[in-house]
Amino acid sequence: MKQTPTLNVTDQTWREYRQQLYRFILKRVSDPAVAEDIVQDVMVKMLTHRDSLRDGAKLGPWLYQITRNAITDYYRARNNATTELPDDLLLADEESVESVSQELAECCIRPFIAELPAPYQEAVLLSELEGLTQAEVAKRQGISLSGAKSRVQRGRRLLKGALLQCCQLEFGQQGELTGYEPQQDCTGC
Repeated sequence: MKQTPTLNVTDQTWREYRQQLYRFILKRVSDPAVAEDIVQDVMVKMLTHRDSLRDGAKLGPWLYQITRNAITDYYRARNNATTELPDDLLLADEESVESVSQELAECCIRPFIAELPAPYQEAVLLSELEGLTQAEVAKRQGISLSGAKSRVQRGRRLLKGALLQCCQLEFGQQGELTGYEPQQDCTGC
Protein backbone atom coordinates (compact mmCIF):
# COMPACT_ATOMS: atom_id res chain seq x y z
CA MET A 1 0.00 0.00 0.00
CA LYS A 2 1.42 3.35 -1.08
CA GLN A 3 1.57 6.01 1.63
CA THR A 4 1.15 9.68 0.82
CA PRO A 5 4.04 11.72 2.13
CA THR A 6 3.20 14.07 4.98
CA LEU A 7 4.32 17.65 5.02
CA ASN A 8 7.31 18.23 7.26
CA VAL A 9 7.02 21.81 8.43
CA THR A 10 9.95 22.85 10.56
CA ASP A 11 10.03 25.71 13.03
CA GLN A 12 12.24 27.57 10.55
CA THR A 13 9.67 27.20 7.77
CA TRP A 14 6.86 28.38 10.00
CA ARG A 15 8.86 31.40 11.21
CA GLU A 16 9.48 32.43 7.60
CA TYR A 17 5.78 32.31 6.73
CA ARG A 18 4.43 33.56 10.04
CA GLN A 19 5.44 37.20 9.54
CA GLN A 20 4.20 37.25 5.93
CA LEU A 21 0.86 35.77 6.95
CA TYR A 22 0.55 38.15 9.90
CA ARG A 23 1.04 41.19 7.64
CA PHE A 24 -1.40 39.72 5.12
CA ILE A 25 -4.03 39.24 7.84
CA LEU A 26 -3.41 42.60 9.50
CA LYS A 27 -4.16 44.40 6.22
CA ARG A 28 -7.58 42.74 6.25
CA VAL A 29 -8.64 42.90 9.90
CA SER A 30 -6.85 46.03 11.23
CA ASP A 31 -6.56 44.67 14.76
CA PRO A 32 -3.16 43.24 15.82
CA ALA A 33 -4.67 40.97 18.48
CA VAL A 34 -7.20 39.51 16.04
CA ALA A 35 -4.47 39.09 13.42
CA GLU A 36 -2.36 37.19 15.95
CA ASP A 37 -5.30 34.92 16.80
CA ILE A 38 -5.92 34.18 13.15
CA VAL A 39 -2.22 33.39 12.60
CA GLN A 40 -2.46 30.86 15.42
CA ASP A 41 -5.61 29.36 13.85
CA VAL A 42 -3.76 29.06 10.55
CA MET A 43 -0.89 27.26 12.27
CA VAL A 44 -3.28 24.79 13.90
CA LYS A 45 -5.08 24.16 10.61
CA MET A 46 -1.78 23.74 8.80
CA LEU A 47 -0.64 21.13 11.30
CA THR A 48 -3.94 19.26 11.41
CA HIS A 49 -4.44 19.22 7.63
CA ARG A 50 -0.84 18.80 6.47
CA ASP A 51 -1.68 15.41 4.99
CA SER A 52 -3.86 17.14 2.39
CA LEU A 53 -0.85 18.92 0.82
CA ARG A 54 0.74 16.52 -1.63
CA ASP A 55 3.31 18.88 -3.15
CA GLY A 56 5.56 20.62 -0.64
CA ALA A 57 6.54 23.15 -3.32
CA LYS A 58 3.01 24.55 -3.07
CA LEU A 59 3.22 25.24 0.65
CA GLY A 60 3.02 29.04 0.23
CA PRO A 61 -0.16 29.17 -1.86
CA TRP A 62 -1.69 26.47 0.34
CA LEU A 63 -0.99 28.50 3.49
CA TYR A 64 -2.42 31.66 1.92
CA GLN A 65 -5.60 29.78 1.00
CA ILE A 66 -5.92 28.53 4.59
CA THR A 67 -5.32 32.11 5.75
CA ARG A 68 -8.01 33.57 3.46
CA ASN A 69 -10.44 30.94 4.73
CA ALA A 70 -9.56 31.74 8.35
CA ILE A 71 -10.16 35.45 7.76
CA THR A 72 -13.50 34.64 6.14
CA ASP A 73 -14.41 32.46 9.13
CA TYR A 74 -13.50 35.31 11.47
CA TYR A 75 -15.83 37.76 9.70
CA ARG A 76 -18.65 35.23 9.53
CA ALA A 77 -18.40 34.36 13.22
CA ARG A 78 -18.07 37.99 14.24
CA ASN A 79 -21.55 39.08 13.25
CA ASN A 80 -23.31 35.95 12.09
CA ALA A 81 -22.40 36.79 8.49
CA THR A 82 -24.02 40.24 8.58
CA THR A 83 -20.69 42.02 8.19
CA GLU A 84 -19.45 42.26 4.64
CA LEU A 85 -16.19 40.51 3.94
CA PRO A 86 -13.25 42.55 2.66
CA ASP A 87 -13.29 42.78 -1.13
CA ASP A 88 -9.98 40.99 -1.56
CA LEU A 89 -11.40 37.85 0.07
CA LEU A 90 -14.35 37.73 -2.32
CA LEU A 91 -12.28 37.97 -5.49
CA ALA A 92 -13.09 35.99 -8.57
CA ASP A 93 -10.30 33.84 -9.99
CA GLU A 94 -9.17 36.56 -12.40
CA GLU A 95 -9.00 39.16 -9.64
CA SER A 96 -7.25 36.67 -7.35
CA VAL A 97 -4.52 36.24 -9.96
CA GLU A 98 -4.22 40.03 -10.15
CA SER A 99 -3.90 40.14 -6.36
CA VAL A 100 -1.06 37.59 -6.41
CA SER A 101 0.72 39.58 -9.11
CA GLN A 102 0.29 42.81 -7.16
CA GLU A 103 1.56 41.19 -3.97
CA LEU A 104 4.62 39.85 -5.81
CA ALA A 105 5.22 43.29 -7.34
CA GLU A 106 5.13 44.97 -3.94
CA CYS A 107 7.46 42.61 -2.12
CA CYS A 108 9.82 41.29 -4.79
CA ILE A 109 9.72 42.97 -8.16
CA ARG A 110 10.44 46.54 -7.08
CA PRO A 111 13.70 45.60 -5.30
CA PHE A 112 14.81 43.58 -8.33
CA ILE A 113 14.00 46.42 -10.72
CA ALA A 114 16.11 48.69 -8.53
CA GLU A 115 19.04 46.32 -9.14
CA LEU A 116 18.74 46.45 -12.94
CA PRO A 117 21.23 48.56 -14.92
CA ALA A 118 19.93 52.14 -15.21
CA PRO A 119 18.62 52.12 -18.82
CA TYR A 120 16.63 48.93 -18.25
CA GLN A 121 15.50 49.93 -14.78
CA GLU A 122 13.54 52.97 -15.90
CA ALA A 123 12.13 51.26 -19.01
CA VAL A 124 10.81 48.28 -17.04
CA LEU A 125 9.48 50.46 -14.23
CA LEU A 126 7.56 52.65 -16.68
CA SER A 127 6.19 49.81 -18.79
CA GLU A 128 5.47 47.16 -16.17
CA LEU A 129 4.58 49.01 -12.99
CA GLU A 130 3.27 52.31 -14.36
CA GLY A 131 1.52 50.66 -17.32
CA LEU A 132 2.93 52.89 -20.06
CA THR A 133 3.06 51.60 -23.62
CA GLN A 134 6.47 51.15 -25.16
CA ALA A 135 5.79 54.18 -27.38
CA GLU A 136 5.14 56.24 -24.25
CA VAL A 137 8.34 54.85 -22.68
CA ALA A 138 10.27 55.92 -25.80
CA LYS A 139 8.81 59.41 -25.62
CA ARG A 140 9.44 59.75 -21.88
CA GLN A 141 13.06 58.55 -22.21
CA GLY A 142 13.72 60.52 -25.39
CA ILE A 143 14.73 57.45 -27.42
CA SER A 144 13.40 55.68 -30.53
CA LEU A 145 10.54 53.20 -30.30
CA SER A 146 12.83 50.32 -31.27
CA GLY A 147 15.29 51.44 -28.56
CA ALA A 148 12.50 51.47 -25.98
CA LYS A 149 11.29 48.03 -27.06
CA SER A 150 14.82 46.69 -26.79
CA ARG A 151 15.30 48.14 -23.31
CA VAL A 152 11.98 46.83 -22.05
CA GLN A 153 12.56 43.33 -23.45
CA ARG A 154 16.13 43.09 -22.13
CA GLY A 155 15.04 44.47 -18.77
CA ARG A 156 12.23 41.91 -18.60
CA ARG A 157 14.68 39.08 -19.32
CA LEU A 158 17.06 40.28 -16.61
CA LEU A 159 14.17 40.70 -14.17
CA LYS A 160 12.78 37.25 -14.97
CA GLY A 161 16.20 35.68 -14.40
CA ALA A 162 16.55 37.38 -11.02
CA LEU A 163 13.03 36.37 -9.98
CA LEU A 164 13.49 32.74 -11.01
CA GLN A 165 16.68 32.55 -8.96
CA CYS A 166 14.89 33.89 -5.90
CA CYS A 167 11.29 32.72 -6.10
CA GLN A 168 9.34 29.63 -7.04
CA LEU A 169 6.68 30.98 -9.40
CA GLU A 170 3.44 29.17 -10.18
CA PHE A 171 1.57 29.78 -13.41
CA GLY A 172 -1.97 28.88 -14.44
CA GLN A 173 -3.09 27.23 -17.66
CA GLN A 174 -3.21 30.60 -19.46
CA GLY A 175 0.32 31.49 -18.35
CA GLU A 176 -0.89 33.88 -15.64
CA LEU A 177 0.91 34.10 -12.32
CA THR A 178 -1.16 32.23 -9.71
CA GLY A 179 1.27 31.99 -6.82
CA TYR A 180 4.82 32.44 -5.67
CA GLU A 181 7.04 31.36 -2.86
CA PRO A 182 10.38 33.00 -2.01
CA GLN A 183 13.18 30.51 -1.59
CA GLN A 184 14.91 30.36 1.77
CA ASP A 185 18.16 31.94 0.55
CA CYS A 186 16.40 34.78 -1.28
CA THR A 187 17.41 38.22 -0.03
CA GLY A 188 15.44 40.21 -2.61
CA CYS A 189 11.95 39.48 -1.31
